Amino acid sequence: MEKKSVYYLVDSSVLPEIFTKVVEVKKILSKGQAKTVNEAVSQVGISRSTYYKYKDSVFPFYETSRGKVITLFFVLEDFAGILARIIGKIADSNANILTINQNIPINGLADVTISIETDQMTMGIEELMEQIEKIEGVRRQEILARE
Repeated sequence: MEKKSVYYLVDSSVLPEIFTKVVEVKKILSKGQAKTVNEAVSQVGISRSTYYKYKDSVFPFYETSRGKVITLFFVLEDFAGILARIIGKIADSNANILTINQNIPINGLADVTISIETDQMTMGIEELMEQIEKIEGVRRQEILARE
């Protein structure tokens, strides 16, 4: 009988530190901050064997978003060019925009939803959201849905 995997979404603050360190090693490697696994595990302070034991079982929440359709929600100030800057950041990440829905601004704020396909993205959704958050006039942002 084959063992079936069961996945949980768990706050990292309740996990043993080793799991967050494995995720940190993955992040270091993906950003090119270390050339080898040996360098990355040394930076974080875990052994190679520990990394290899857990690397295929521990993922940051956003990493599981690859190849999915994600709907993003924004509250934006009403001024020219803000939506274009957000779309530019999405284009820079190589995500495919499927839909854009912008409501009429009320009291100087507009709600916008954008659905994107993530399979060709060159960065994680978390990094994309961090970049969009820095755009002047973005009051609020969140991931509304994932398929």
